[in-house]
Amino acid sequence: MGRAPCCDKKGLKKGRWTMEEDEILVNYIAENGEGSWRSLPKNAGLLRCGKSCRLRWINYLRSDLKRGSISKEEEEIIIKLHSTIGNR
Repeated sequence: MGRAPCCDKKGLKKGRWTMEEDEILVNYIAENGEGSWRSLPKNAGLLRCGKSCRLRWINYLRSDLKRGSISKEEEEIIIKLHSTIGNR
């Protein structure tokens, strides 16, 4: 016995996200916060799966997400922490 599927995959968009969809997702989360990802697409008016919305937010749209190369200071911190605590 497993969890029920998050959605019936019929009628959902797949593939690339549009700028409009990104804007809807960002605005919805700004107003309501990160809550139930399963109900978010319906409440926000998106034709996407909840899992797709969650992954889009976590991997691309979060405001605290840093993109690009790490700085020399960040690299030194990583090396120092790795030597101290290992691969935990």
